[in-house]
Amino acid sequence: MAGSEGDKRRRNMKPRGPGQQNPGAPEPGQQNPGAPEPGQEPHESAFPPTFSVSQIKNKQRRHFMFIRLKQERRKEKLAVKKKRKKERDALGDKAPPKPVPKTIENQRIYDETTVDPTDEEVQYDEATDEFAPYFNKQSTPKILITTSDRPRGRTVKFTQQLSTVIPNSHVYYRRGLALKKIIPQCIARGFTDLIVINEDRKVANGLILSHLPEGPTAHFKMSSVRLRKEMKRKGKDPTEHQPEVILNNFSTRLGHSIGRMFASLYPHDPQFTGRQVATFHNQRDYIFFRYHRYIFKSEKKAGIQELGPRFTLKLRSLQKGTFDSKYGEYEWVHKVQYSRGVILVVCILTQSVL
Repeated sequence: MAGSEGDKRRRNMKPRGPGQQNPGAPEPGQQNPGAPEPGQEPHESAFPPTFSVSQIKNKQRRHFMFIRLKQERRKEKLAVKKKRKKERDALGDKAPPKPVPKTIENQRIYDETTVDPTDEEVQYDEATDEFAPYFNKQSTPKILITTSDRPRGRTVKFTQQLSTVIPNSHVYYRRGLALKKIIPQCIARGFTDLIVINEDRKVANGLILSHLPEGPTAHFKMSSVRLRKEMKRKGKDPTEHQPEVILNNFSTRLGHSIGRMFASLYPHDPQFTGRQVATFHNQRDYIFFRYHRYIFKSEKKAGIQELGPRFTLKLRSLQKGTFDSKYGEYEWVHKVQYSRGVILVVCILTQSVL
């Protein structure tokens, strides 16, 4: 029986005398190797240099050790940051300049298609392109905004809000009318630009911008559409003041043309009393649109509040002339090829989109 064997072992065990010690305990003259030295506080054991959290098999233990490792790295980083700050404060004006942080933008390879606005060839192209009458103040923007056939409620609301941030714009619902028939009517009625909002499964996913009467026409993929009611900490609705326009990073040959196309949507003379600004920011070939109102809190500080709507565009094609998907001549097309599950992006005419 198990109980009888246990009783036999207990009988055979001899009690230790006053001079006997535990076999695992250190001798009286020796110190426990695991105990802290005199005058030192006990501290947690640091991770070995070759430690890898992925080697831990237990999922809960691995998650716990991962959080602990992140906390230790954060503490070390904060300690180094405080030490550098103390050194800079001690040096005062003699402190070396702060290093420039590495970002995706400043580490990007230089694009050879970047243009210089002061170049004679660029100035000649600007004086003779389709947008020259607008920049010479010979024409006033007048925009027609329409949608695809039978738009849904969310697309309709987005179209209405877009018309409030583009001055002198009018909304027209197609009701089955072909786009090729709309363009001649727009030209006859003095419209300078045509904007078409496309949707798929009740979500706006495309935008066509055509400059009238001679083009060009740009097709964009639209994403991340946010209406005013879907935005947090939004301001009041925009007023009828003509906004300022900001164009960022439209520096390449193709980007220069796209930037001029966006600029031609707004009147020449902004009304600064409205304190409203429309921003087209190009970053990594994505164009982010934001609409803000600003207010000066002091001589050095200014506060802004977003009015909406907001959306993101990505250029798909640039076509000469007005919209003609079948026989049109394309200046630039973004193509995506699928080969063995890998997406290969082939950019025609230029190495970069914008």
